[in-house]
Amino acid sequence: MATQVGKLKTGDTEGHGSPLEMLGFFARLAEHPRRWRGFLHEVRVEMRQVTWPTRHEVFVTTWVVMVTVAFFGVFFFGVDSGVSWLVQRAIKLFAH
Repeated sequence: MATQVGKLKTGDTEGHGSPLEMLGFFARLAEHPRRWRGFLHEVRVEMRQVTWPTRHEVFVTTWVVMVTVAFFGVFFFGVDSGVSWLVQRAIKLFAH
């Protein structure tokens, strides 16, 4: 018995880990469901504090986003077309 205790203290055991390490592993494994339940409880508490937008607010902000995207789409199309036209003119000018 004393030799086994000495081996445990010095870490001279055969195998992949000491019995104490294996117990620690199983203890950590057993506490995961408890931690998961605590996490889900905290999520529920935080979700109750969220101020949700009304249907009208969602509708209005969706339209603002769509109009903004359309505006910038047209704007960048115009800028890209203008720059492309200028580059083509410069290439033709210097090609001759």
